[in-house]
Order: sequence, then structure tokens, then C-alpha cells
Amino acid sequence: MNRVIKPGERCGCVRIPASKSQAHRLLICAALGEKSCEIRCDGVSADIAATIACLNALGAGITIAEDRILVQPIREIPRGLCVLPCGESGSTLRFLLPVVGALGAKAVFHMERRLPKRPLAPLDTELRTHGMGIRQEGERLCCDGELRPGAYRLPGNVSSQYISGLLLALPRLPGDSSLIVTGAVESAAYITMTEDALRLSGIGFTKNGWEYRIPGDQQPRLPDTLTVESDWSNAAFFLSVGALSARGIKVMGLNPASSQGDRAVLDILRSFGAEIAEENGDILIRAGALHGQTIDAAPIPDLIPVLSVVAAGAEGETRIVNASRLRLKESDRLKSSTAMLQALGAEAEELADGLIIRGKAKLAGGTVDACGDHRIAMSAAVASCLCEGKVTVCGSECVKKSYPRFWADWEALFYEQQHW
Repeated sequence: MNRVIKPGERCGCVRIPASKSQAHRLLICAALGEKSCEIRCDGVSADIAATIACLNALGAGITIAEDRILVQPIREIPRGLCVLPCGESGSTLRFLLPVVGALGAKAVFHMERRLPKRPLAPLDTELRTHGMGIRQEGERLCCDGELRPGAYRLPGNVSSQYISGLLLALPRLPGDSSLIVTGAVESAAYITMTEDALRLSGIGFTKNGWEYRIPGDQQPRLPDTLTVESDWSNAAFFLSVGALSARGIKVMGLNPASSQGDRAVLDILRSFGAEIAEENGDILIRAGALHGQTIDAAPIPDLIPVLSVVAAGAEGETRIVNASRLRLKESDRLKSSTAMLQALGAEAEELADGLIIRGKAKLAGGTVDACGDHRIAMSAAVASCLCEGKVTVCGSECVKKSYPRFWADWEALFYEQQHW
């Protein structure tokens, strides 16, 4: 679907939906748990729905009633082959692959779009070493066997999701295990989110540096009712709108003490020169004298497309470094971010592992191919705040992957201008 967006600044208020990162983790803990629970979740994205579908295929009973997700845990693995429709959700696949091994299920993941081409090594090798059978047949990933407890080792600079998947699975095994994470650890905050979910579930483990000791025969026990906090990754789009708006945006309901790594967007926008006030989880953000900076993408890769838009409206040059992992997302985000900016009249240069953006006061507008990538589509909307002409986003429906109501929230800003 092509969506045409009027140019110019926005102002207004928005409440951000639930964090899909936290929802994935809590749903898995609940499905592996001792007892049923209710998870309050403001908005179910396509990725969260994929995790729910896969857990149900493994024997859980998960139903959605408005903003409540009711979870009956897995009691018995279905006989025969479990078909797991993970769609294009990398989190679902990488978290549940070790879990399938811990359950000893015979399963096949059905992957879509770019997911079959995204890497699984060295996680798959480590799982095979410990008893799983894994083979890929095009868009199918076939699994059998059962994980054995023991010593696991993974590098920290490939994907934090590999580490999180093992942390979720290893407590289920019949004996004690260890997990050593080697080298530099990127996106460490996402691992912290997994540790938080385990602690909330009553799962015991010890951590010394990046070496975990994980007792076996543990089963999660979540509270009867819990709430998924709002998503800082999705908040970044409207916070960036505020950074480009003289009248500002109020973003409501965020947890200022969240473990979500993308909470760093506030500090980065401050460094650009945005004016920010925080009160009781609400954030008011307005444009200041924006200036370019250097941004390390390693801990916050998902923020780069929208931060590149803010850079396009900042005076001077912005350099984004350590960003090679962006090439392995829903699109090659170094290429697609560059193409988005150039299509709208910005001056952007793609590097092997980063971007250079030279800011302008205004962009022309134009047509952006979202490349099936939710973060490119939403970033293009933010870029319309800098444009003198209309912005057309081709494939705008891809936002359903993480933020299904994005366009409704976006359109609401127009209606609220007169009341701000």
C-alpha cells in the first residue's frame, strides 16, 4: 500500500504500545511456566503474534482478549511434527530454537521474506553440539533431538538474541549448564531484558562477568498478572518527530528506568540539541539548535534509520559507525536508509559499516520504497517533518510487524495540533 504524507512539522500527544522485546520474553517464560497467568499488552504486533502462534503449536494455550493475553502453559508436547509459523520474526526464531531443543520437540519453523537468509551461526552449531538436529530446507528450518545440559559458549558480537534464547532454554534442562559469552558484547541491554524476565519468573542463575551458571530442572513462575511496558524502540519515531518540531511532541507512558537499550534515544537526541523535559513517564520534546554528531550503532542498531533522519535536519555532518549488523535486518538498513534519505533530497553516503549524513534545513520530499522494513517506513514518515513536498511511502503496511497502529497514531497528531 502506498501512503502519501503531507509535509511539515507535527505536534501533539501519543501513547506508545507495548514493547515487543519484553512481550516475547514474558510470553516464553509464561508458556514454560508452572501456572497460568495474564499478560496485559497494549497492542499485539505481527512479531508478538508469531511468538504466540509458535508457542501454541508447541502445546501452550494462549488467547488474546483485547489488551489481555491469557497464557496456559505447555503441559505436553504434541505428538508428531510441530509446525511453527515464525513469519519474519528473527526474535521468535532465535529465542524459540533453543527452547524447542530443551522441550525435545520435533518441529519445523516456517520462515518468510529475508529471515531464511539471516544468519543462525554459530548458535546452530552450538545447539547441534549439544544434541539437536537442525537442517534448513529453503524457508523451512527442521529440528529434532533434545538439548543436553553442559558447557555452552557463544561470541557476544553476533546477536544478543542467540544468548537470550539459550538463557530462556537452559533452566529447563535436566542438569546444570554454563554459558560463556566471549569477546565484545553488543546490544547488551537486550540480554539484560532477558535476565530481568528470568528473575521475574523466579529462575535462579549466577553471573560473573559474562559467564553464567544456570541450574537445571527449573520452571518459571510468573506473577498471576503482569503488564508489558511501553516500547522505547517505537517511541523513538515520535521522539524524533518532537526533535524536529518547534511546538513539540508529548510521548506518554514510558518507563524511565527500563532495561530497554533503545532508551538511549533520549541521550542521543539531547546530544543533537533537542530540548527534553521528563515528568512521571511522560516526555515533552521540542526542536533546539540541532547539530551533527558521531553515533555508535553497536548498542542501538534499530535506532539508526530514524536517527539518520534527525541527522538530515541537523547542521553539519553526522557519522554513524559500527553499523555493519544493520545489513542483516529486515532490509539492508545501511542501503535502505541511504536510499530513503537520498530519495527525499538529503545528502547521505553509505559506507561499509556506517553512514555519513550532511544536514540541510529542508528536504524536497519524494517517494520512498520501504523495502518491506517497518523501521524504514516509519522513518520516512518522520522525514516528512523536514520536507517541503509530499512524501509517498511505498509498502507502508509493513509497520504491522512492530507497530500496527502507527499510522493511526501518526494521523492523530494532525487533529491535535489545534488543541496543543
